[in-house]
Amino acid sequence: MDIETKIDIIKSFAQEVVTEEELRKIFETNQHPIAYDGFEPSGIAPIHFGLLRAKNLKKMLSTGIKFKLYLADYFGMINNKLGGDLEHIQTAGKYFVEVWKGCGIDTSKVEIIWASELMDTIKYWDQFMRVGMATTLDRVKRAITVMGRKEGESVTAAQLYYPAMQVTDIFQMDVDICQLGMDQRRANILAREIADKYKWKKPAAVHHPLVLGLKGVPQGFKAAEKDALFEFKMSKSDPTSAIYMHDTAEEIKKKINSAYCPEKIVEGNPLFNYLDVILLDDKNEGITIERPQKFGGPIEAENYGELVSLFSAGKIHPMDLKSFVADELEKRIKPVREHFEKDKKAKELYETVKGYKITR
Repeated sequence: MDIETKIDIIKSFAQEVVTEEELRKIFETNQHPIAYDGFEPSGIAPIHFGLLRAKNLKKMLSTGIKFKLYLADYFGMINNKLGGDLEHIQTAGKYFVEVWKGCGIDTSKVEIIWASELMDTIKYWDQFMRVGMATTLDRVKRAITVMGRKEGESVTAAQLYYPAMQVTDIFQMDVDICQLGMDQRRANILAREIADKYKWKKPAAVHHPLVLGLKGVPQGFKAAEKDALFEFKMSKSDPTSAIYMHDTAEEIKKKINSAYCPEKIVEGNPLFNYLDVILLDDKNEGITIERPQKFGGPIEAENYGELVSLFSAGKIHPMDLKSFVADELEKRIKPVREHFEKDKKAKELYETVKGYKITR
């Protein structure tokens, strides 16, 4: 595969690449660069963890990238996930691995790293201190949004360590590409600045779009910053916001039918967000929305762009769009449900994690 094709594959799911020139140089000098994505293990997996991450990961692996999946158990403890119980958080991490398997990820082709293992060296904490010396408390406070908290929100002393720990992870794992969501860009940008200061390897950053919660984004909302939409993203701790990887077809349909989807409105509409970010592998392919003949029969769109135009013009009713999105989600979630039904270990982990109290 030539370099431009690799870059096109990355750009096909990225909202932002920092920078494309650096990404090209990485591919020119390294046939198998290292990328990573990280997660706090907690609660039941939603579609942005399962479907989106699996889709992006498969694309990156196709380019020859070596991928590290980072289970940030200590980060979850600091962030008070599952009551800050490290044992529960680690059990949730093992459950997360089973979700990836259910999504079709061959875990033998990726390296799974636990924060508690990575941090278990003086080398890690030496570099952590150097990261802290290269930034300011004000900058760290601005970066706490990477842990799903608002800037200015009251946090514990340990939570102030979070951004510097996340930056240290990048250098400790020898990462070439940080592949995370837009809500994590502040940590990645900070890592790039610190790399310049110390002449450490500077990672490129590939940020994918956020997956919106079912409530969508209010009309008229204007994001002042690129990561300001995080308050509207899908949250696994909010059942009214999330679609989970274990939801039944009936539950998916019920949730999608209740989702924010005003007539003719595309911006801030979670259904178009799901189509754009998760469900449509090729936005240039034709799309067919099935509809009873008494309501006009099937709706045909040549591609995603035409689908947007048809809905914006009022030629597609929200309920027809909802039916299509619900069906597409069911097709992708069903294999995961089946994995947990058939695999005894996976089922036991799911039942255990399902019984944990969700906190943050």
